[in-house]
Amino acid sequence: MLQDSPIVQAVKKVLPAVVSITCSKYLEFFESPSGIFGEGFLIQPKRKKIKIGGGSGFLVSEDGLILTNRHVVEDLQADYIVVLQNGEKYSPKILARDPINDAAILKIEKSGLPIVELGDSSKLELGQTVIAIGNALGLFKNTVSCGVISGLSREIQAQSDFTGEKARLRGLIQTDAAINPGNSGGPLVDITGRAIGINAAMVFGAENIGFALPINNAKKDLIELKKYGRVRQPFLGIRYILLNKELKEKFNLPVDFGALVISEPDIKKGVREAVIPGSPAARAGVKEEDIILEIENKKITQNQDIDDILQDFQIGQRLIMKILRNGQQRIIKITLGEKK
Repeated sequence: MLQDSPIVQAVKKVLPAVVSITCSKYLEFFESPSGIFGEGFLIQPKRKKIKIGGGSGFLVSEDGLILTNRHVVEDLQADYIVVLQNGEKYSPKILARDPINDAAILKIEKSGLPIVELGDSSKLELGQTVIAIGNALGLFKNTVSCGVISGLSREIQAQSDFTGEKARLRGLIQTDAAINPGNSGGPLVDITGRAIGINAAMVFGAENIGFALPINNAKKDLIELKKYGRVRQPFLGIRYILLNKELKEKFNLPVDFGALVISEPDIKKGVREAVIPGSPAARAGVKEEDIILEIENKKITQNQDIDDILQDFQIGQRLIMKILRNGQQRIIKITLGEKK
């Protein structure tokens, strides 16, 4: 019987805990008056609350914790509403936004809620059946699509719809299950109904290529939130560019890998320092034009940058860093700080 299929059973298990998230904001607009007015007539702008976006999320605790994407709730000036399956609406409190993993944790004030169980994204296999659930296009609630895991540990450049800011997302799950705008933040579940990812992005102009964030990253955020009351991010306090063969030749550098510590021009602030004053890097003696080659014997490359490496270490941990300064290799000890 179709009703007894594992996919149908998984959807029935998960669907009660999937929520819609709407984003609204007060915007100014000018209303064209009727009639003809003389020169000098001023039209006063009006403010109206307008829905500007939406996404999905899913409940992970009976007292109202919700996982979604950071980019679904990234506008700090917007108001958000969580809509449950029964139509009840709540104004959530945004407890954490994780820019590195593009995850966010929300909280609504209600108890006795259904939840999505969290799986283990470290044990996924190519070809494994997965199901994506969400609020497709912000219009089609409870959209379900099914597919397989097409790739693991993928990396993409994603751009925010609100700010235009670009971010590099790493370690993603690739799937051919349809993921559309509005699906973002919804769960990607396995055949048992456990969340193994958070639907994140699609590739425009391509068919059957979607991406989800591994659920283990979000599980770490939940642990951090419970333990510290916030999601902590590791911090060195440097600005850098990753080196490659082209940059080596362009700047006549001795290596084609590593991170070149370099200042960054900013239209509003002039030039931002390469090493932030008072930061862990500054206290450790890192200088502009240093090339950081390794951190704890992990080589820094285009495929493994500093942020990737730091995710494996704890804030407050003392790390060994190999740098190149004026053609000479040096060892620096640095204590990993917390990004404020």
